[in-house]
This record gives sequence, structure tokens and C-alpha cells, in this order.
Amino acid sequence: MSERAQPFHCPYCGDENLFPREGAGAWECRSCLRSFTVQMTGMIPHPSTGGGTA
Repeated sequence: MSERAQPFHCPYCGDENLFPREGAGAWECRSCLRSFTVQMTGMIPHPSTGGGTA
């Protein structure tokens, strides 16, 4: 996993006019003039592929 992954779209307006901002994982959208951060919160467990009962 990359330490600095780039988002492709603004989560607020959906535009692609994104630029990095100072701070860990911080981005700014110059279309809607909002800034946001992207942060990984953890890994989810992989669903069991075994033949267990549900």
C-alpha cells in the first residue's frame, strides 16, 4: 500500500480539481473550495471461504 495515495474525486462535489495540502493525507478541491483528509482506519477481516455453517 502506498503511503500517500491520491484520491481521484472530491467527496463533496465529485470534481477532479484536487491538489495536495500541508498535513498528513490532506487535499483541497479548488472547485468547491473545501479541504479534506484521507486516512486509513484499519483492515477489515476477510470473509471465511471455508464450508462453515451460517
